[in-house]
Amino acid sequence: MNIIDIEKWPRRDIFRFYGNMDYPQYNICADVDLSILIPYLQSQRLSVFKTVLYVVCRAANSVVELRHRMRGDQVIEHDTVNPSFTVLTDDKRFGFCAVEYTEKMGVFLERVGEGIAAAKTHPVLTDEPGRDDYLFISSLPWIRFTSISHPIHMHPADSVPRITWGKHQTENGKISMPLSIQVHHALVDGYHVGQYFNLMQEMFDQPEQLFST
Repeated sequence: MNIIDIEKWPRRDIFRFYGNMDYPQYNICADVDLSILIPYLQSQRLSVFKTVLYVVCRAANSVVELRHRMRGDQVIEHDTVNPSFTVLTDDKRFGFCAVEYTEKMGVFLERVGEGIAAAKTHPVLTDEPGRDDYLFISSLPWIRFTSISHPIHMHPADSVPRITWGKHQTENGKISMPLSIQVHHALVDGYHVGQYFNLMQEMFDQPEQLFST
């Protein structure tokens, strides 16, 4: 973890401009193409949810701006950010499940499986106090949405990205899925969100390489 010297930071003026707004959050939702990924996962009997979770976390860790967080007047750059995602319980409530991210896919998927099992048994609605090295993640596999918004704290400013994906569908032979990311504009611009989507798509298009990590 590093503390950014805001006075020497190239985006200092952008940070201050959006940091003073009442609502500096924005959300971008776009389709991702799963035409290669889904058939591969089906042939290997692998989980779509766990695979997408890994991809969105790996891509987020590859874009440095998505590892920046605001703490009062400071900006922190985390070495790694970790998913805290929603898990649906058998009685249709939900809880939060936080796991430590690693680029080693097999290890990550094992951690996710263990975390889901624990969250189903003992659902909680809290994350570890004082931590902001999270990505808040949820999925809505019942809905093909075109936009979405999330509740956030404004005072102090909440700068943890929110990532959500919805129901995938096949149309004209193409499998697509809506995926959204909500970020704080003082830290993340549209260019960085574009980088994020491009990185995800590259991984979705190369599942065999993905599972070799």
